[in-house]
Amino acid sequence: MTPTITMFYGISILVAAIAFAFAAYLYVWVKRQPQENKRITEVAGLIRDGANTFMKREYKILAIFASVIAILILVFLPHPIWSHEDWWKNIAMAVSYICGTVLSAIAGKLGLVVASLSNGRSAEAAKKGIKPAFLIGFRGGSVMGLIVVGCAVLGVAVVLWAVGEASILLGFSFGASSLALFAKAGGGIFTKTADVAADLTGKVELGIAEDDPRNPAVIADNVGDNVGDVAGMGADLFDSNVAALTSALVLAQAIGGGLNTMMVLCYAALGLLASVIGIAAGRITKNGTPTGALNSCTYVTSAIFLALTAIATALFGFSWLIWGCSATGLIVGVVIGLATDYFTDDSKPIVKKVAHASKSGPAFTVLSGVSYGFLSALPAMIGIAVSALISYKICAAQGTEFALFGISMAAVGMLSIVAMIISNDTYGPIVDNARGLAEMGGLGEEAIAVADELDSAGNTVKAVTKGFSIGAAGLTVISLLGTFMSEVNAAGGNVTAFDIMDPTVFFGILIGAAIPAVFSAMLILGVDKNAQKMVAEIHRQFNTIVGLKEGKEGVKPEYDKCIDVATTGALRELIPAGLVAILATVAVGFVGGPKAVGGFLLGNIVSGLLLSLFMSNAGGLWDNSKKYVEAGNEGGKGSEAHKAAVIGDTVGDPFKDTAGPSINTQITVVSLVASLLSALFVQFNIFG
Repeated sequence: MTPTITMFYGISILVAAIAFAFAAYLYVWVKRQPQENKRITEVAGLIRDGANTFMKREYKILAIFASVIAILILVFLPHPIWSHEDWWKNIAMAVSYICGTVLSAIAGKLGLVVASLSNGRSAEAAKKGIKPAFLIGFRGGSVMGLIVVGCAVLGVAVVLWAVGEASILLGFSFGASSLALFAKAGGGIFTKTADVAADLTGKVELGIAEDDPRNPAVIADNVGDNVGDVAGMGADLFDSNVAALTSALVLAQAIGGGLNTMMVLCYAALGLLASVIGIAAGRITKNGTPTGALNSCTYVTSAIFLALTAIATALFGFSWLIWGCSATGLIVGVVIGLATDYFTDDSKPIVKKVAHASKSGPAFTVLSGVSYGFLSALPAMIGIAVSALISYKICAAQGTEFALFGISMAAVGMLSIVAMIISNDTYGPIVDNARGLAEMGGLGEEAIAVADELDSAGNTVKAVTKGFSIGAAGLTVISLLGTFMSEVNAAGGNVTAFDIMDPTVFFGILIGAAIPAVFSAMLILGVDKNAQKMVAEIHRQFNTIVGLKEGKEGVKPEYDKCIDVATTGALRELIPAGLVAILATVAVGFVGGPKAVGGFLLGNIVSGLLLSLFMSNAGGLWDNSKKYVEAGNEGGKGSEAHKAAVIGDTVGDPFKDTAGPSINTQITVVSLVASLLSALFVQFNIFG
């Protein structure tokens, strides 16, 4: 069969339409599930309203930021609009950027809508057993996965079809990445402000349950699950998917386009189609567990993708070398997920060791968690390195640019099942909310136990999906380094490699390596400052509202005050950390030129991946250690081990849900900024 590029634009749009149609079916299915408990309906409404209020205020700030950036792009990128005859490219780049931000925002908002529908229904289904409650949580999360990836595939195909130049997609990708950076950071600060404050005042000080309705922070905590882990993570993975596709398409055009461009579009569409099939098959088997069901969906989807892409490669005459790169990326992604599972699953020995260490006090909880967190980074770092090396070597005989294209397709392969990954990830906060609603709705110990099991699976799978997404981000930014070189050379530079013995390159490496640490510190300090304010607010309410601490009938806390503390603090800390990373990239470029920026990206990638993996895994490890103790082990709830494990969890909260997953977005953003400004760095620099 003789393929044409128009055929693959059509296939991409068709598969995106199928994904949207299936998402609509799942949304209607979830909405039809019964929700009869009045208390649950009331609390779910408070969670929904709080999340919508935060998102509305956040998006207003981000709209102002995006408008300023769009104007700067229009004037200066890819060339100053007054200095080049192709002025239309500036308009196309600015419009592309706006499309990226808008689609990312829409995906996050729609995910929030379905998550707020699913949580109460999953809680009530827990009375009937684990299978119906699981299915509601999973299908609710799947709506988010299908919408996010459908928007990514559709957006990339339509922009490329409209303008024909893959470099314009850098604007689309930057729009997705910049919004994701701030949405993830803001949502992460909100959710962990509430979570840390609620745990320290509730569990440690008063010895009350995690979701006891007397705790003024409990609604803010559940709101945070939605704005951080649903909307924020959706924007993050939308960004990762778009960045991987953009990098692959830019490099494909650099080596001649044609079949290579068609291959990228085809593989992206088939990955989404494989996820649709995998999601449709998702359910707990007769003797299965929630964790097993979620993981089996991932494996089934991976196998379907490999089969579909092999058929397409044979049918359309694509390169089998590139298929091998894509398969390598996907397989390594699964291996990274398994390694992460070993360090974070409460049925595995590492979590049990940290829980046992908690009997000796919180210092040992923290020390053991930090140590195992660092150890857990090694398998993923090896996996990223091996997949990049294998992909490069497979294609090296065809030239350096083709080899870099191979690495970019390994990233596309790793992210090919991202709709399934997002489904699993969004399942986590839905069932976390369901667990809280089951307790606040008085559904009984049996329903709470079911919800706890679902929540534990969500924590484990969330840790796996974070490892998967960070691994994919690693491959993506390596290929974006190749994109940066391609853009520099197209602008008149002459860069074939980055020699680390070159003082200009080494200058960039040292600064780039420091940025993820500074970025993380700013986010964690944001959580620290805001959580202290919320703890003070909780103490004020317990001390001044008569009968609240005793749980007298009719006495309710002022939930909205805690929501306001988290919202105001998160929005105040939203922009600075991201701006530091972006401005540092610009400063290094104008000081040292393209070579310094290449070094900056190298340092940023290595340091960022290490810190991101360490924090995400250590946080997941501490969280499940706490849940392992709460299940009755090492003394159970209320014991000294439990109090120590809660403290470990509060340390891990901003690690795993604020700084850790935000770093991979930060790496992507600075890589895209470097590519977008490459022509300016070539023309204007001091030492380059």
